[in-house]
Amino acid sequence: MEAAISIFKLSTEEFPESANVWDSLAEAYMKAGQTQLAITNYGKSLELNPTNTHAVNMLNKLEEKSTDE
Repeated sequence: MEAAISIFKLSTEEFPESANVWDSLAEAYMKAGQTQLAITNYGKSLELNPTNTHAVNMLNKLEEKSTDE
């Protein structure tokens, strides 16, 4: 998972306007159990693409999870 996160971080540097890259980085953080970083990066993806329903759904789940903890 660390390698995937490193690749996605590099991708966000190379393609900072790609909502999909930020979404992928967020998903990697989520799978690594780094909820706050996942929320931050899904937010960035949504900022770049306000119609990204996947990011909206994941943010709702993650924010609900973080308030349960």
